[in-house]
Amino acid sequence: CDSLTMANWSLAAATVFYLVLGHHPPHSFATAFVHHHHRPPSSSTTAQARSQQVATLLQMTSSSPELEQLKALGLQLPPAPGPAANYIPIQRDGNLLYMSGHIPFLNDGKQLLTGKIGPNGHKTVQEGQEAARQVALNLIASLQSYLDGDLSRVQQIVKLFGVVHSTDDFDEQHRVMNGCSDVFVSVFGQERGMHARSAIGVNALPLGVSVEIEAIVRIKD
Repeated sequence: CDSLTMANWSLAAATVFYLVLGHHPPHSFATAFVHHHHRPPSSSTTAQARSQQVATLLQMTSSSPELEQLKALGLQLPPAPGPAANYIPIQRDGNLLYMSGHIPFLNDGKQLLTGKIGPNGHKTVQEGQEAARQVALNLIASLQSYLDGDLSRVQQIVKLFGVVHSTDDFDEQHRVMNGCSDVFVSVFGQERGMHARSAIGVNALPLGVSVEIEAIVRIKD
């Protein structure tokens, strides 16, 4: 690659470092890259906007077996979602990460997959699996952001807890949750990605989403 491309990669890597820390990149090296690719962060930049910038830059400057597997599957990570109320997305206790319930934001970080799953004109099992698959991508995006882009630090997906927006007569929540489980096993492999799991049905979820999923993940120091 030419010298301009190499310079842009160097600027991107440096900018990631500062954005992950929540700081403005130094003007002397970052503004050249930001001028062509992103607006400089301002005091009004939201956490979600910063997360989207970080996710974009991380994808430009990092590569790992996990990210390569995502590409091979034709999947793309959305921006890491921020909290919607009075909580944090991830709480660490030792080497365990307790991940708050994530919902199926699409790759624009704004649109959601919504609707109740069940017979008689409601969402199908396959549509529920699509929502669960999208939740898995949101969970991985949060992990990537928390681990500064280094998904190789994920040692084990310990457990998933899935809540499925269901009709009263729907009893295939376990099949819906396969959409999420399949992504984790495909991306992290059988040994690291296989997990314990629970799935329940409820008659309502926040914002009308089809699925909400929590995760417990063990990481390396």
